Order: sequence, then C-alpha cells, then structure tokens
Amino acid sequence: MGKNKSNILRWVLSESVKAIADYKMIEDGDKIAIGVSGGKDSSTLLYVMAYYQKYYPYNFKIQPIHVGMGWDMDITPLQEFCRSLDLTLHVEPAEIGKIVFDARQEKNPCALCANLRRGALNSAAKEFGCNKVALAHHLDDAIETFFMSFFYNAQFRTFSPRTYLDRTDLTIIRPMVYLPEKDVIRLANKAQVPIIHNPCPANRKTKREEAKELVTELSKRYPRMRDDFVKALKNFDARNLWPKVMR
Repeated sequence: MGKNKSNILRWVLSESVKAIADYKMIEDGDKIAIGVSGGKDSSTLLYVMAYYQKYYPYNFKIQPIHVGMGWDMDITPLQEFCRSLDLTLHVEPAEIGKIVFDARQEKNPCALCANLRRGALNSAAKEFGCNKVALAHHLDDAIETFFMSFFYNAQFRTFSPRTYLDRTDLTIIRPMVYLPEKDVIRLANKAQVPIIHNPCPANRKTKREEAKELVTELSKRYPRMRDDFVKALKNFDARNLWPKVMR
C-alpha cells in the first residue's frame, strides 16, 4: 500500500480488484445490492463498482439501495448521482431513527441502528432478487472494529471481506476492505461523489470515533500498521493464543 498513488482512481480500483479476486467476491451472473447511505464511503463504493462493472470481464448487475432513517434528508443529489451512472436508486422507507432514539431511547444506539439498517437492506436486496450485498467498509473500519471488539467485548475479531448469511441466502462483500480511509476520501473528492449530511444525534460521539482516534495515533507511531494488520489477519494461527480453560 506504499506504492505510487498519483492516479487515485487506478489505485483504488487495483486494490479493490485485488480484494475481489482474493475472496472471490464477484462472479458471473451476480446481482449485487449496494447499500448507499449518502456518506462518502458508500457513494465511493458505488462509483467504484459502477466503473468495475463497465470495464472488467464479469457479467453482473448492480442495484443501489438507500435505507431511509425516518429523518428529513434531501437525497436528490444521491438519486442524480445514480442516474449519472445509469443506475436507479431504490429508497427503502424505514423509521429506524425514531425507533432507536424515540421509542427505545438507546444510550448506545449504534449497534441497534446497524442491525435494523442491515435487516432493511438485506430484505430489500432479496426483493430485488439480489444474491449479494456490497458494503462500503474499508481497512480503517476493519481495524477500528478489531479494537472495539477487544476493548468492549474482550474478543479478538473483526468483520470478514466476504460472509455468507445462511438465514437470508445472501453473501456480504466488502470490495474496499484493503483501502485505508484516506484513499477513499481522496477518490471521493476527485470524483466529486455526493455526500449528504448525517443528521444522527450520535454522529461523531460514538465508541467508533474513539477507536478511529486510536488508529490515527497508532499509525503515526507505526506507519506500517495498516499493512501489517492485513498480514496479521491473513497469517492468523489460533495455536498462538491461549486455549480455553480446561476443567
């Protein structure tokens, strides 16, 4: 990941293609739902996937889906962006924001919100006949999730680049999982993807924000941290950890 990144689109595509190939994320005949929230990550993923579909030798379809939160959000720029890519955005209506903050009044709302959004997205994907769902998680997300699992759940874990959900018969793929967030931001700026303000009351006040700050600080001290994190995940050997207590 220390290679020349002067052409940011080429760089992002090469790293995404590498992840797609390494984990066989895309195959001929796939119909892939892409969760598009209006944030920089998901809009950039949609841009990358549309480009990939146009120029790479796989015959697959894309269906962008926006799950409504029940808040007043102008998603017109997102709809226009999809049309510019010859795609039609499906808006899945939901009242997730009201459920999480009004009905449940969650003090730590992110987990419930994520579960509800994921469920709504997967249900919509099934209605469109999709067999896969693409999410916009990048490398920093994977590292942050690892530290959050360690600090708050006492577990060594993070999400996988590709996950099959047997309950829904859907495969979740994360094509940008090799990319640091800073490169996603660079492409988002260059491609001028639409970014819609997030009205969530918990925005930037979460445990993930703390994990993000930790990753930023660690990467300053250990510049190869992100590269080494990927290598460590791929070279993981459970024999190097403690076994369960024997009684």
